[in-house]
Formats: sequence, structure tokens, C-alpha cells
Amino acid sequence: MSLHLYKAMDATGKIVRGQIDALNPVDLEMRLRRMDLDLIDGQPFKPGSFGASRIGRRELIAFCFHLDQLARAGVPIVESLIDLRDSQENPRMREVLADVIESVEGGKTLSQALAGHPQVFDGVFISLVRAGEQTGNLPLVLHNLTESLKWQDELAAQTKRLVTYPAFLALVVILVTLFLMLYLVPQMVSFLKTMGQELPLHTQLLIATSNFFVGYWYVVIGLPLALAAGGGVAVRSSPAARRRLDAARLALPWIGEIYKKIILARFAGVFAMMYASGISVLDSIRTTQGIVGNTVICAGLRRVEEMIGEGQNLTVAFQSVGLFPPLVIRMLRVGENSGALDAALNNVSYFYNRDVRESIARVQSMVEPAMTLIVGLILGWVMLSVLGPIYDTISRLKI
Repeated sequence: MSLHLYKAMDATGKIVRGQIDALNPVDLEMRLRRMDLDLIDGQPFKPGSFGASRIGRRELIAFCFHLDQLARAGVPIVESLIDLRDSQENPRMREVLADVIESVEGGKTLSQALAGHPQVFDGVFISLVRAGEQTGNLPLVLHNLTESLKWQDELAAQTKRLVTYPAFLALVVILVTLFLMLYLVPQMVSFLKTMGQELPLHTQLLIATSNFFVGYWYVVIGLPLALAAGGGVAVRSSPAARRRLDAARLALPWIGEIYKKIILARFAGVFAMMYASGISVLDSIRTTQGIVGNTVICAGLRRVEEMIGEGQNLTVAFQSVGLFPPLVIRMLRVGENSGALDAALNNVSYFYNRDVRESIARVQSMVEPAMTLIVGLILGWVMLSVLGPIYDTISRLKI
């Protein structure tokens, strides 16, 4: 079975484009007919082809919310999925739902059908849906998934703000520096040389820096790009390089601490949701290792899993690997002793989420003045180095 791109028409005459898995053109036409679509044109998907659509977190939020509401209203699961499929605007999500409907009608459970699309529904999602099916609390699990995905979307937005704003200001500083060294300073240097006087040391240093930028601009621009590309290849191909990069991210001043808090907030929130859904502590920790996105913290969670498997309690295991601060460890100890571990984990998630918001606000408030100071120092150096000799020349002429 391979992926096919198609062009089809729905019952209202609207043209629909998308992609779907099919054995051949005949199978493609049959699958589209089950989606109430008439095939106009179809061809196997090739890498680089246009028309591929992505399923993001927003589509998953809508999926969980609507399925939760329909399940609470007593609508059978197949009918709920059909309603969701027919209301989908994302072609790829529509095709995934069509395949899920076909699997459920063929006798599979919802979790088994969703597991056939690991690129859309991750291990945490599948485990939670399976737990909801086994305990009979599928609507509650879907509601928790909706809230969790909304929270993760907000957390992702906070992470993006943390990275994007400093990166934008750094880009502005780099562009200003390049403009000064490649264009403005060379224009001024030619004027300074016509005055024929001895230039001070800081002016000579500025001229030498500008000459380097002009003479080796391809090194100044190309070397960082080459290092970034080479680092990306090394990280993708070498687990050791990935570990070093992840460790370096955590060791960054200010940003590294916030980055760690974001990861642990995501882990604690998902762990709490899985535990509250009836999934065991070991299975919850094992499954959530795939969502942290950092090999250093993932290795720490694997160590926690091993220690709990050897008989240690949860609090001692987390305290031993040093992932959480003392306040959070105390929350876990209270939750474990009182039997309300899910509430304690939710408190951990809330603690980190609030701390992340405050930390991002603090970093952003410091980054802007810092970048402004850097630009001011560069401009001050240029102006002092250029205007100083001019002022000296004018002073001699007055004398």
C-alpha cells in the first residue's frame, strides 16, 4: 500500500484535493467512494510532490473535543468518527479518519485503529485512549487529552517566544554590524586617509576589522552557516553529538534553566494525566520518555524507571537523579504518602508552568536592553573612531 495524491469531487460539487493510502487506482477510487467523494484524478505520491498537508496539534485538539462531546451525548463511535470525517477541512486528517473508520468497522478498537497512524497519534495518545477503553472512561480521557493538548500548545507558544525574540534581536545586531563594517566604515575610512594625520589605536582597530569583513566577507557569512549545517548533520547521525548538544542546551545561562523547566512541566502534566487514567507508574514513565525531546533528561527518566522497577519508591528515585528541585520532591512525597499522586503531579505541572511564564517574561525584559546596549557600544565605537580624528583636525585648523 502506497500514498496517493488525488483530486476528487464531493456531493456538493466542490473540488477536494488530498492524499490517501491505497493499493492501486481501483482501490483509491473505492476508498474515496466510502468518503462520499468521486475520483477525478489520482497518482502515487512522490517525495517533493505538492499537495501534502500536515496534521498539527490544533487538528488533534478538535478531534478530541468533538469526539468527547459526541461520546457524552451517546453517539456510537463509528457515527462520531463519520461526523468528524465529514466536517474536516484538512484533507490529510480526513483521510486518516476514513482509514480509522474502516478499521473500527472491521472489528478493531479505537486505540488499535489510531495506532495504525503513529505519525499522527503518538504513544501517549494511544496509551490514554486504550486506558479509557479498558476502564470505560473514554469521554473523560478525551476531555483530559483536549485540555492537555491545549496546554501543550500554549507551552509550545511560550517556547517559541523564548527562542524567537532573542533570535530576532540577535539578527538585527548582526545585520547592523555587517552594514557598518561592509559599507559605512569603508566610506568613512577613505575620508580619514585624505586628512593625512596619524590615527589613534581604536580607529586603526576599526579599520582593520572593517578590512577583514570586506576582504573575507564570505568567511564571515559562510563559516557560521557551514558550522550550523555540519552541527545539524552530526546531531542527526551521532547519538553522542546529540547528547552533547542537549547537555549544552541545559547548561545555557538563564535560557537553559527555562528550557529544562519547560520539558519537566510537559513531562509532569502528561505523567499526571496518564496516572489519573489508570496507567501504572512504570508504564507512564516509560511512555512519557518519548515526549521530553532531550536525551539527557530522557536518560534520567530511564534511570528513574529502573530504580522504581528495583523496588525504590517514586520520591527517592526522582530525588536520586536530581531532575526536580526540593520543593517538587516534597510535593511528590506528600502525594505518594497520601495516595493522591495525580494531584501532586498536577501541582508539579502547575508549579513549573507558572515558573516558566515568569522566567520567560524576565528573560525577555533583559534581552531587549542587552541587545540595545550591544548595538549602542558598536555604534559608539564607530562614531568615536571616525569623529575623533575629524574633531582633532578641525581643532588644529582653528589654532
